[in-house]
Amino acid sequence: MTETVLTNANIVLADEVVPGTLVIRDGSIAEIARGAARSGEDMEGDFLIPGLVELHTDHLEGHYAPRPKVRWNPIASVLAHDAQVATAGITTVFDALRVGMDYDADLGIEDMRKLADAIEDSVRQNRVRADHFIHLRCEVSAPDCQEAFAYFEGDDRVKLASLMDHAPGQRQFANFDSYAMYYMGKLKMSEEVFRAYCDKRIAQSQANSAPNRIAISTACRERGIVLASHDDATVAHVEEAIEQGIRVAEFPTTQEAASASRQAGLGVLMGAPNVMRGGSHSGNVSARELAAEGLLDILSSDYIPFSLIQSAFFIGEAVEGISLPKAVAMVSKNPAEAVGLTDRGVIEPGRRADLVRVRVDDHVPVVRTVWREGRRVA
Repeated sequence: MTETVLTNANIVLADEVVPGTLVIRDGSIAEIARGAARSGEDMEGDFLIPGLVELHTDHLEGHYAPRPKVRWNPIASVLAHDAQVATAGITTVFDALRVGMDYDADLGIEDMRKLADAIEDSVRQNRVRADHFIHLRCEVSAPDCQEAFAYFEGDDRVKLASLMDHAPGQRQFANFDSYAMYYMGKLKMSEEVFRAYCDKRIAQSQANSAPNRIAISTACRERGIVLASHDDATVAHVEEAIEQGIRVAEFPTTQEAASASRQAGLGVLMGAPNVMRGGSHSGNVSARELAAEGLLDILSSDYIPFSLIQSAFFIGEAVEGISLPKAVAMVSKNPAEAVGLTDRGVIEPGRRADLVRVRVDDHVPVVRTVWREGRRVA
């Protein structure tokens, strides 16, 4: 039996913050003693929160392809990504890999499979600090979406899949001006080339989106993979998501879609960068607005790993009525429950000892120590 005692901590429980001592035994939380001081590692009054659960991060690709046409060793890429998420307090991470490529994509499905293999090999070899799963970002407008999805057939580490369509004129890019600003800048297109690009993307969406949504959602339900919808903008989008068995509404772009998703019992997920910046980079609904209306359940770091813990300690300052336990639940308990991980996400006896020691300096959370299943990983 191994035992670790963490004393003199401010422990963030599901609905309150209590000073006290926490005992870890054999990788699980064994005891919580309120107000008690005993021999152990002195937390110096720092917060103890559950390890963060990240459902949608696109961060790994940047380590693997740091420059156009440059490919890094996939295992080294996974380890660099893992170190960054773990030191940001993330103990469970769903690494998002693209399925279905734009015709101008720098990466292909073979690259995604290499990264998946590197994740799975690193888990088997105990190289990683966080607990890694795979999230397939399925671009249903792409002609090769189903073909690419087949690369992950029988892959048990795939636990989440999102259905998305980034064609212009709908969902994330309902506003053509926002789409033009993003893609003309990113791809250095002239207006004429951009118009042809848009026409092709729209045609692909009209031809492929509906059959790909049906095929992939059916396959996911058969395999027990949790489904998420992406960038829903209307009640009709949400109704379609419900028919497909969606459980998580990722980044709804309007309050209308977020409200309909909540009424349908879906977990509403928004980006932590949106919280910190005060709005969406695409000009869509603000995560703070949804939080103020009680329509926000889950936060994701998306493209900045540290933004997850930063938003948990900030959102209560920006939005009235959100306590620290409620904010912490958005980055731990709620995402864990949304994907069926009932062994983590809350500090209580019997749960995994996935924990983060945090001190707040000048309104910025400082991650001092991270434990995964009672083992210090950062």
